[in-house]
Amino acid sequence: MTAPSTSRGPEGQPCVIALDVGGTSMKGALLDREMKPLGRLRRATPRRHGPEAVIAEIVAAVQALNEQAAGYGVSVRRVGVVVPGIVDEVAERAVYSANIGWENLALGSMLQEATGLPVSLGHDVRAGGAAEFRLGAARNARDVLFMPIGTGISAALFCDGRPVRGLGYAGELGHMSVEPGGELCACGARGCLETLASAAAITAAYSARSGRGVDGAAAVAALLTHGDPDAQAVWDRAVDALTTALAAVTTCFAPELIVLGGGLAQADGLLLDPLRARLMERLTFQRRPELVRSELGDEAGCLGAALMAWQAADDTTTGDDPCH
Repeated sequence: MTAPSTSRGPEGQPCVIALDVGGTSMKGALLDREMKPLGRLRRATPRRHGPEAVIAEIVAAVQALNEQAAGYGVSVRRVGVVVPGIVDEVAERAVYSANIGWENLALGSMLQEATGLPVSLGHDVRAGGAAEFRLGAARNARDVLFMPIGTGISAALFCDGRPVRGLGYAGELGHMSVEPGGELCACGARGCLETLASAAAITAAYSARSGRGVDGAAAVAALLTHGDPDAQAVWDRAVDALTTALAAVTTCFAPELIVLGGGLAQADGLLLDPLRARLMERLTFQRRPELVRSELGDEAGCLGAALMAWQAADDTTTGDDPCH
């Protein structure tokens, strides 16, 4: 399932601004109630310039989308912004992000003050998981693990149809130790899943092993299809690490469905086939989950931000607490 193409809505039509802030890029859109995009935006995330630069770029992106809305004659009801790391949705605080570098920021209120618009803050992966749960690959399931693999690795877990949040700490699967004493992670621990199986880790591992630079994990996947032994070794190590993490989650939470998203999932069968086979070999008595690719692709986070914004806008209108 993919989002419809952009089109201009009727004059005065309500919409929300949705912004998915990733470690590499920001994806924004104006979406109506039917989740139809009325306008789009994409910008680089300037994380190498520090947290303040990222916040300034978020504000600029929201303002640019608000200007698009004004140009189209549609009214913005609310803004949904989703970010990586540890996010407390109830307090609307960005608690921690190893990739961006911020810590304990009242980001929701900061963005609201800077833009003059009502803002809801959420977690990028939980938002993407909610979109897959409502609109995509997991729409017919109740117990689901959604795991995008990109710049980092995180997960969203739904148990009996309810998201598991843990005050924002739940789902940090990328920081599960799968190789004790292994490479130092940005979080300060060693042997985290992200250090072996993220797109960045695969790219770096291939270059270190082969002595040849490559343009991302997709290039490593392409070399895999040509029988490159270094690509095969790096890929196998990443798949083994993912298997260890997914086996642990399956044992603890018994998902019926595991949905893989992010850039690495674009490798499709090159990733899913060996991962599925190794996971089934690893499990004994556990519930055996189905393993599928995301249907919404890189639109999931943005669509999830829009769902969050619409829910908050409607709850505010009816007088309900948008956080509950």
